[in-house]
This record gives sequence, C-alpha cells and structure tokens, in this order.
Amino acid sequence: MIRRYTRPQMGALWEPDHIYATWLKVEIAACEAMAEEGLIPSKAVETIRKKASFSTERILKIEEETKHDVIAFLTNVAEYVGPDARFIHMGLTSSDVLDTSLAIILREAMDIIMDGVKTICGTIKERAMEHRDTVMIGRSHGVHAEPITFGLKLAVWYSEMLRNLKRLSEAGEVIAYGKLSGAVGTFANVSPGVERRACEKLGLKPAPISTQILQRDRHAQYFMTLAILAGTLEKIAVEIRHLQRTEVLEAEEPFGKGQKGSSAMPHKKNPVGCENIAGLARVVRANAMAALENMPLWHERDISHSSVERIIGPDSTILIDYMVNRLNGIIKGLVVHPDNMEVNLNKTGGLIFSQQVLLALAEKGMQRQKAYEIVQKNAMAVWRGEGNFKALILKDKDIERVLTPGEIENIFDLGYHIKHVSDIFERVFDQPG
Repeated sequence: MIRRYTRPQMGALWEPDHIYATWLKVEIAACEAMAEEGLIPSKAVETIRKKASFSTERILKIEEETKHDVIAFLTNVAEYVGPDARFIHMGLTSSDVLDTSLAIILREAMDIIMDGVKTICGTIKERAMEHRDTVMIGRSHGVHAEPITFGLKLAVWYSEMLRNLKRLSEAGEVIAYGKLSGAVGTFANVSPGVERRACEKLGLKPAPISTQILQRDRHAQYFMTLAILAGTLEKIAVEIRHLQRTEVLEAEEPFGKGQKGSSAMPHKKNPVGCENIAGLARVVRANAMAALENMPLWHERDISHSSVERIIGPDSTILIDYMVNRLNGIIKGLVVHPDNMEVNLNKTGGLIFSQQVLLALAEKGMQRQKAYEIVQKNAMAVWRGEGNFKALILKDKDIERVLTPGEIENIFDLGYHIKHVSDIFERVFDQPG
C-alpha cells in the first residue's frame, strides 16, 4: 500500500544502484580534487571518469567473500577502470565515502519531502479559504467550548506546516556536510584542500572537524525533524478521526466508489487512511529515538550506528513521503458536513454563550465570582435537561436586575465569536511564518 502513495523517486534513492552511484560520485570527486591539488595525474582522473562503473550484482557477490561493502565496491570499480584504479580511494577511509554519500542521499530525500509539504500546504490553504466562515463548535477536553470556524482549524494546520518547512530546511542544511579527512579525521593521508574541493563539487560543505565519521548530532536533528513533522501529520489525522465519529460526523475521509469499510458490516466507512498515518507516526518517532541513540559512539568511531541508519534512513524518509502524500489526498477530498456542524453547535442549548453572559454581568459591575456562580447555576440546570440556557438566563432574577432582555438577546450572537476570523486569516496566510 505504501508504494501507492510514495513517489517512485523516494524509494529509488535507497536502491543499491543509487547508493553505489553516489559512492562512485564521491570517489570521482575526491580524485578530481586530488588532481587539482597535484596529488595524482590528471590523465588518470580522465580515465577514471571515463571508465568507472559498477555492477550491483557483482558487488554483492564480492561482498559475500570480503564481508565489507566498500571494499567489494572498490574491487568491482577497479575491474572497470584498470591500473589507474590505484588512485581511487587514496588516503580515504570507508566512512569518508559512506558518510558523505549518506549526506547527499538524505539531502535528496529532504528535497522530495519538502516538495510534498509545500503541496499539502497549498491543499490546506485552499480548503481553509473554502471554509473560512463555516461555523462549528470548538472543543476543549473533547467538550463543547465556544464557536470557531472550520477554516480556523485548517489555518492552524497550515501555520504549523509552515513551521515544519522551516525545520526541514534547517535539518537539510545541517545534514549537507561531507568529510574526507581519513581514518580518525586528522587528514594524515589526505589534505583539507582535497576535502574542500570534493565537497564543493558534491554540493556539500566540509565539516569543520570530524573523527572517522561525521558527528551524529546532525543525523539526530534530521530524524527528529521528521518525527516532528510526523507529529503534525498525526495531529491532523487524529482530528479528522474524531470529526468522523458517528456521534459527531462533521467531516470524513473521502470514500471511493467500490471501497469497503468492513468485511462484516456493509454500512461501515472507517477513517483508515488517518489511522494508517497515526500508526506510522509512531514508527517515525521511534526511529528518531534510534538516531539519538547513535550519537554517543566509542572514541573516534564505532560501527553501531551503521546498522541503525541502514534501516531508519530509508524507512523514515519513505514513510514520511507516504504520510504527507496520503494526507494531502485525504484533505483534498475531505467531505465536510456544515449541517451537522450546525446541529452540534446547538446541541448544548446555548451553553456555548456562557462566557459572554459572565462578562456582561461583570462589565455591569457585578463581582466576577458572584457572576460566575449565577451563570454556572443556570448552566448546570441545562446539563440536567431543565431547559434552554437563554430561557433560563432571561428568567433569572439576579441577572434580570443587571441585564435587559435586549442585552441578553445580543449576547447570543454567533457573529461575536467569529468577528476576527478575517484578521486571523490575514496573519496566517498573508504574512510569512
């Protein structure tokens, strides 16, 4: 199912062919940099650039014997290049290639993810504009609070997605660093100039300092950022799931022709897409924890992080790509029920205006605590099914002495609650951040 929502280019980043091609790109960039520094013959680099290639099948076959992926790769490349292959990987260690290549691939993945987030931002904005003035009840603790509009709910999602874009951009910059500093980062057998030149060719910055590896705080920030994005996606998915409950039914996932909700109950229309997103967010968060665990390695490097990253790299980027694109489709096709929103808005018999009564009494000079007690007394009567809130307020002798019937009538006006919607929309959609 994930393949249906994940763009092919994301999965392709993690295929062996692309990984080995990226390794080769790093090795060639290093050779070119060495030639520019006068460390190896330019003619040899021409040969390497022309002949260097690889066979994924052959690399995997060699690795069966060597038990070392980079050595297997270099052995196979040498079979294509010939004698000049002796200049490939000169002065480098495996992590020079692996970490620099991983930086390139993670940056490529981030470009795809950011493209998807920009798309969902556009979709959310479109639906927000559509429902800017669609009034619904706002809830706190799952209980009716005061009126909002569905557009405001969408605007909150949009604003948070903009913050995600900023975080993703920052994480993409932090991860876009390479290192070609040798076995323990001292440049004993390769110069800083080679690293600088090679990284520039690869579109990376050279790490100011490294050990045998790039430090894993960079990767932790990357995967934590994906986890935060996953949290936003789950937050939206959970909200839609709540809104689709039978007792609420204010919005629901699109349900396609021929789609089935249950093998047993033909009437079911379940929010399965949002449930998928909520479940997968747990995986992305768990992967972020694994990235944090990768930070404290032994001395200048151990290999415990490597096996983790071979899982969380493809898993988290592919899952996020899937989640963003699936949620985009859900929001685009989201079925909104304004009539049910109106029914739910009126379900508590006017209790949603209790704060306005409280404030009106206080403005007329009544002590706030006394006003609260009077309003709460009437509100509790409504909860007990003893009448409509406005009717009870109009009959309350303590309130009658302070507020006129006309003033009370004005309090029960939905327009009071949504009078600043346009201002909020301007702040969210017409200004950055």
